[in-house]
Amino acid sequence: MLDASLKTQLQAYLERLTRPVHLVASLDDGASSAEMLALLQDIEALSPQVSLEVRRDDAQRKPSFAVTSPGHDISLAFAGLPMGHEFTSLVLALLQVGGHPSKAATEVIEQVKSLNGEFAFETYFSLSCQNCPDVVQALNLMAVLNPKIRHVAIDGALFQDEVEGRQVMSVPTIFLNGQMFAAGRMGLEEIVAKLDTGAEKREAEKIAKKPAFDVLVVGGGPAGAAAAVYAARKGIRTGVAAERFGGQVLDTMAIENFISVPHTEGPKLAAALEQHVRGYEVDVMNLQRATALVPAGDDGLVEVKLANGASLKSKSVILSTGARWRQMNVPGEDLYRNKGVAYCPHCDGPLFKGKRVAVVGGGNSGVEAAIDLAGIVSHVTLIEFDGTLRADEVLQRKLRSLPNVRIITSAQTTEVLGDGQKVTGLTYTDRVGHDSHRIDLEGVFVQIGLLPNTEWLKGTVELSPRGEIIVDDRGQTSVPGVFAAGDCTTVPYKQIVIAMGEGSKAALAAFDHLIRSSAPKAEPVAEAA
Repeated sequence: MLDASLKTQLQAYLERLTRPVHLVASLDDGASSAEMLALLQDIEALSPQVSLEVRRDDAQRKPSFAVTSPGHDISLAFAGLPMGHEFTSLVLALLQVGGHPSKAATEVIEQVKSLNGEFAFETYFSLSCQNCPDVVQALNLMAVLNPKIRHVAIDGALFQDEVEGRQVMSVPTIFLNGQMFAAGRMGLEEIVAKLDTGAEKREAEKIAKKPAFDVLVVGGGPAGAAAAVYAARKGIRTGVAAERFGGQVLDTMAIENFISVPHTEGPKLAAALEQHVRGYEVDVMNLQRATALVPAGDDGLVEVKLANGASLKSKSVILSTGARWRQMNVPGEDLYRNKGVAYCPHCDGPLFKGKRVAVVGGGNSGVEAAIDLAGIVSHVTLIEFDGTLRADEVLQRKLRSLPNVRIITSAQTTEVLGDGQKVTGLTYTDRVGHDSHRIDLEGVFVQIGLLPNTEWLKGTVELSPRGEIIVDDRGQTSVPGVFAAGDCTTVPYKQIVIAMGEGSKAALAAFDHLIRSSAPKAEPVAEAA
């Protein structure tokens, strides 16, 4: 099952086990069970600490396997073959069940251990989803740390009956004790915060006690990370308040234009950004959403108010709140979000295998999504508002060569239709003939660009008609001491490498501002008698 290179790497990892790991497989006579057995036998052969037991007459999902350790109350399982993006989740599960310590923050680990109650988690994932491993790995770790927490990660493409019965139409989707708990990417801190109802109040009290920063970065994407590194290297007190560190990079599948790195993936780059920032004396405050900016008063400090009620103050602020997927803002879109309306074809595409879907948007993202989906679903309809597609010509040629794709231009999507539970179709208006049309389908993938995360700044910082923060060539905004960088600004071309450069520039400009504002004023020169 595993090639020689992968076996060698895995064997080196398994040498870190400090206690036995027992794998309990539930199999039938299907091809997927045969693949799973081959994988588990490969793993067993790589370490004397690993043992394998096969069961065929139990009531567990098949194929599935539990990862346990004798004498330890751990309930952690995979239903389906954890390859692709989930192979790392399997390796971490083996290590953590086998006694290797997690790199999670000590305070978060203690928070997990103190959770009281019965928590039976089920996570539906797809092997092509780059967002799923964070959820799977977080819940697996929680199951290792706390015997009251159980977790099974389920490959939605393999267990289609469950997916349809539970109406799972996006991944990752998490169920807790049989009820819907959350959908979308979540890290360990986010999951724990949702379970620990007192965590937000404790964090707010902790933040309220922090002294003022020299530079406070709001946002943790490429621009924010670069700004934090450049500021910290100046030896000044630097803080980062981010709703989720990594920002939109976390939702990016493949990155092939980051200079000097031929290929990487968003989550991998986001982890590297956070590791780099934390390598300096930067106060990183994750899961913090800014709600208001108060310009500096007599004390010379800019205030940033947070959703949890706390406030942070700083001599200078760098806004790098990034952008999010733009919505169509038509009836039915919000109602059927995660019930057929999706924004990530890589993540959710496998859940629509053999079904009819639409992609709204004819730029590069939309055309790439349609190409990817055409290999999974039965039919793709691409809908573009303009009279022609805006994607690169090479992508358009590929799209037009596919037999199960229909392209409709000069079309305005007007409504997402559904039966109350899931999407059943959409309507659009022909912008030339003005006729209304209906398409019957089961999924709508929205790919119409980005919207800056700047609503909270309206009335305080000057914004463009598109909602972008207006900045000069130094990243300075209309508010003294407040700078901005990245996708939330008027700087053209929303690219990772550009955001990093703009973040670095904003930090240098903020440092220059601090030097000039703190310099002693010149004494008046006495006139000669």
